[in-house]
This record gives sequence, C-alpha cells and structure tokens, in this order.
Amino acid sequence: MPKSPTMKDVARAAGVSVMTVSRAFKAESSVNPETRQRIHSVAEDMGYVFDAMAANLRAQKSDFIAVTIPALNNGNFADTVDALSRRMGAEGLQVLLGYDHYDVTEEERLIEQLLRRRPEAIVVTGGTHTPRARRLLAGAGIAVIETWDLPVDPVGHVVGFSNAACADAMVDHLVGQGFRRIAFIGGDRNEDTRGAERKRGFLRAMAQRGLPADRMVGAGPPPISMREGADAMARLLSDYPDTDAVMCVSDQSAFGAMTECARRGVRVPQDIAIAGFGAYDIASLSVPTLTTIDPFPALIGTRTADLILALRDGTAPAGRQTIKISPVLRLGGSTARD
Repeated sequence: MPKSPTMKDVARAAGVSVMTVSRAFKAESSVNPETRQRIHSVAEDMGYVFDAMAANLRAQKSDFIAVTIPALNNGNFADTVDALSRRMGAEGLQVLLGYDHYDVTEEERLIEQLLRRRPEAIVVTGGTHTPRARRLLAGAGIAVIETWDLPVDPVGHVVGFSNAACADAMVDHLVGQGFRRIAFIGGDRNEDTRGAERKRGFLRAMAQRGLPADRMVGAGPPPISMREGADAMARLLSDYPDTDAVMCVSDQSAFGAMTECARRGVRVPQDIAIAGFGAYDIASLSVPTLTTIDPFPALIGTRTADLILALRDGTAPAGRQTIKISPVLRLGGSTARD
C-alpha cells in the first residue's frame, strides 16, 4: 500500500519549511498569497490532506526571540535591541535578552539556557563562539542570526559588517590627512572580538601602507571606558610623544583621550588627531567634534527583525542569508587639518 504524503514531503516539493506549510493551511495565514497558492497546488498534486488537529498540537509557538548582547549599557547594542524589539513587538513577538559580558564562555551558557525555552529564533552578537556554543546553535533547529560581524564561517544567517574594514577606512582617512605616526588605543585582551577585529584591521591597514604599527596602547578589558581612554592617552603621550594621530576602539575611549589632552594642554587636532568608533551622541557634542564611524546599530536591529519575520512566514530566499550593513565615516573636527 503506497505511503500517504506528509507535510515534510509537501515542504520539500514546494521549497519551503514545514512550519510554512502548516501556516499556509490555516484560515488566518501569515504566508503571502503567492507562496500559499504554490503550497496548496503542490499538496493537491501530491494528494496531501492537512491534519489540522495534529498541526495544532505540534505548533506550540513560544512567540519570543532570544537575543544575546555583550552589555546593555553600550548605546550601540541598546539601539540594536530597541529597533529589533519594536519590530518584533509590532508582530506580537517578544524579545528575551541575555548579557554575556564580552565572555564567550558566558555566551555559551546563555545560549544553552535560552534554547531550553524554545525560542522561535536566536540572535547572537558577533561571529566568534566556543565550539560547544557553535554546536548548540547549529543543532537548535531554529533560525540563528549572527550580528555585528561578518564571520568567515557563519553558523547561520548574518546581519553585520566587517570591523576590520572599518579600521581600514579610518586609517585611510588619517593617512589622507597627512598623518603618519598613528597609534591605536584599544582593549589589551581579545574578549571584545569586534574590537579585536578593529585592532587587526588597523595593523593590516598600516602594513599595507608601509607605515609602522608599533604604537599600540592597551586600555584594559572591555568595555573600554572614558577613564580608561584617558589613562591610555596619558601612557601614549609619555611613551610615544611624537605621535600625530590616534585611532581609538570606541567613541568613549576617544572622548577620554581628548579630555586627557585638554588637561595636558595638548591641542586636538593641531598637536594630535583623535578618532573613534560608534557615532555616539558624544561624538557630535564634544569639542572639537569627534571623527568616528557610524555602524548604524538600529538598522542592524531592523534588518535582523525583518529577516526573522521573512523566515517565519516563508518569504525569505532559500539558503543562508548574509545581509551586509555599510558603516559610514563621519568626519569631525578632531582630525581636521587646517
């Protein structure tokens, strides 16, 4: 006796997920009309009969999305979560948030705890994880989105940008302004993998331009504060007094560096140019205004939410998605030469 076609058979033939097939047969379907019609047509050709009772038992949606970020007191990550939450909330979905404190081992623990609650998708910050965290994500059976990075070997979908390329753009700007003795202030360890990528991008960019990259000042573990940025600048001015420009891993550390210069009577940018990253409010309010890079954190949240919703209703393109964000260099007075 021939075997009756299953929902999985229909999904495979229609090129969609099993969940999309299930939603396509409901009266108040969120699946777009074209996809829904294709599913119904395939099902009819295969002789498939939808079992509504069984589908209702299987559904048991959690109606929430899990998200991990390094810290909420970072304005960039807060903007990403806010944009994501607003978009999800408009569709009746909630965000369950966890903080990993820039620690991949803590991220692994969070991922395991969050997956036990069976979210409909999980969003993680960055593309560097422990081997076990990667296995947990790969085997979760839900949409996985890595953000704020462009990992070489992504676990799932990606919404992000290259932090190394951002550093290259900043070095290009500084060199174009005539600076050659350029320093870098950042974390002295690699817990902040995105900051570490900016540091690697700086080293590579300097080497490609034939410039020395030995003016590296560690400011402590992430997140680097204004106080730590000021302390790092004090060491930089002591150890490398002829430095003519400095790229800081963040706007906060750059602002701290500028205040230390003000205390010492070092003029910015006449004596030393300073640049940051993040396009925080402080960049436009500082005196002089701070040259920085805008990574569009809210856009990362919105595009991530849109991807989740498209995957949820079966309208996303097939296969792993990589959505690239294009950060922008925003010029301030802190690197402007007369």
